[in-house]
Amino acid sequence: MHLYKEKLAGWSLVSMLTIGSMAVQAQDIKLDSVKAGEFDMGKMWTFDTPPVEYFQKTYNFTPDEKWFEKARLSALRFATYCSASFVSADGLVMTNHHCARESGVEVQKKGEDIMANGFYAEKLSDERKVPGLFVDQLVKIEDITERIQKIEEQGESNAERIKLREQAFENIKKEYGEKEGWKGLEIQTVSFYSGGRYSLYGFKRYNDVRLVFMPELQMGFFGGDADNFTYPRYNLDCSFFRVYDDAGKPLRTSNYYKFNPDGVKDGEAVFVVGNPGSTGRLRTVDELELDRDKVIPFTLQLLRNRSLALQEYNKTIKSDSIANEVFSFENGYKAYKGRLDGMNNPVLMARKKDFERSFKKAVRDNPKLTANYGLWDAIAENVGKLRAVRDDISIMQPNPLIRGELLTFAQQLADFASLARTDPERANTLKGTLKAFKPKSMELEEGYLAAHLSEALVTLGSGDAYVKTALAGKPPKEAASLLLRNSKITDEAFVTSLMDGGENAITASTDPLIALARISQPRFLLASAVARDVNAKLTVDRGKLGRLLYDVYGTNIPPDATFSLRISDGLVKSYNYNGTTAPVKTTYAGMYDRFYSYNKEFPWSLPQRWQNPSPELMKAPINFISTNDIIGGNSGSPMINKNLEAVGLIFDGNMESLPGYFIFAPDAGNRTVSVHAGGMLASMKYIYKAKRLVEELSK
Repeated sequence: MHLYKEKLAGWSLVSMLTIGSMAVQAQDIKLDSVKAGEFDMGKMWTFDTPPVEYFQKTYNFTPDEKWFEKARLSALRFATYCSASFVSADGLVMTNHHCARESGVEVQKKGEDIMANGFYAEKLSDERKVPGLFVDQLVKIEDITERIQKIEEQGESNAERIKLREQAFENIKKEYGEKEGWKGLEIQTVSFYSGGRYSLYGFKRYNDVRLVFMPELQMGFFGGDADNFTYPRYNLDCSFFRVYDDAGKPLRTSNYYKFNPDGVKDGEAVFVVGNPGSTGRLRTVDELELDRDKVIPFTLQLLRNRSLALQEYNKTIKSDSIANEVFSFENGYKAYKGRLDGMNNPVLMARKKDFERSFKKAVRDNPKLTANYGLWDAIAENVGKLRAVRDDISIMQPNPLIRGELLTFAQQLADFASLARTDPERANTLKGTLKAFKPKSMELEEGYLAAHLSEALVTLGSGDAYVKTALAGKPPKEAASLLLRNSKITDEAFVTSLMDGGENAITASTDPLIALARISQPRFLLASAVARDVNAKLTVDRGKLGRLLYDVYGTNIPPDATFSLRISDGLVKSYNYNGTTAPVKTTYAGMYDRFYSYNKEFPWSLPQRWQNPSPELMKAPINFISTNDIIGGNSGSPMINKNLEAVGLIFDGNMESLPGYFIFAPDAGNRTVSVHAGGMLASMKYIYKAKRLVEELSK
């Protein structure tokens, strides 16, 4: 049985909302009448307790234990950051291009450029072993909840309970490492429901992984940052590897997803099997509002301003590595902006509030649980304390990304001054590591410092003592230039004299960066001490909340993502956007339309061998969408059908999926974007002439 069967009268209002827009304003609907969606907490089901009855009821098929076992054993974790799967009996592995780029560079030979030209091993002997790369297969699962919780209960304080739990994890892993069936496995403890449940996972690790096929970077990321998190998409974001056994032969396995190039049909049930990284759907409304009001707005300022500073700097440097940093900032900006848009959507937040009301009522009305009813108030009180110190933590922390290298160094000198009085021995140790240095680029340093001062002005206000001292009545850019010009902390003799003079010398220094650091350091230490204490309490309270969630709803609500293996169900389904309807699939013809529409210019340019396509390729599908529940970490996950066939490879979500961190809302347009199995085979057949690989995937 599932939650939230009661539907909102006029529910179509919710589905009319597009995430990130206020097409329906809060005043146009009665927010207190909005009900939580049935699957607002998501569909990331665990293999510990697979949702057999739900699948039967929803999709009219009953997967048995063997179905789930094969689904689990055919899936892989790709290193420590992505997902993957077996797709042939000879150990062929499928994952995303963006998961495999580092591996491609790793095996590149002198004179090669795999990112520009791609890679295909025409013969088995051409497959290249990637040093250090491994894939993990989940082969054993054990519930250790009762054992861990009994040990936790022995602790008298939060810190003691956490310490006892961590020690118990280590003891259990050692114990199981000697058990039959577990020996030789990579053993990991997994926490669900913020500590409401615990499992022990045993992984078979394969260390001989070789590159087989990788398209050009331009194909694996067609459209670049401009198309990132959008749909329709036209990306060949795939790569293939092969696992070899201990004898150096291709691994023979019966656990793999047979490729189905016919792909999927509109309305068909599909399943993602992978390792979603992290979600925060169990977070309370108070916690989400702190993110909405303080944490994410500052993060957005930071990401955008650093990106702009790097772009300006790179106009003369023209470095690929800096361009990659810029992309990373822009990618993060889009992701957080989408999350914030969701949090500013009054209906989505009303749904979170309704869930919280229902959850609290269920706890209050249950005699066995009612003693925990005050938990939400305790969390709210601690979130309030975090809110009070959040601005100082954001602005004052000694982080080069936030404050620039020199101001961070100045804060280390201020810290040294304090230690010289309170802990001379530690100060002496620190003295040996603190040496004057020059940043990589004074131009970039000035850009970062100007951005920091701008953020301090916005966050703290013009009346704040730190802001007044930093700006001295000047705009941030001019103030940053003056601060750097008048500071001497790049001079080794000056820095040495300060440290030799100890606290008195640093306290008396008129160096403008040190003067700023003397203001920021005590404020940061005070704020971080409060945050450290509060977060320790919140960690314990979130664990209690997770247990309550499990006690009230059981496995009807899946736990938050923890980069552990999950199966997510969904439908191939369109959605409305930008005044039109999205096609469930895109074709190579659409990719070529973008190529010509943008005058063949990057990031819509195509490699030379792609510029004279066959008519058959033009008709082939390349990407498709579905309502599956995914998040970062799912990259490289296979999209399968009821027959355990690979019909696609997920690589992204659309813009409407970005609020998925805190709420799963397919009715509001949340869609998973996948590479079509038929599209992958079409590229291998018509462009790459990868006959050996086509034959293997077609068996």
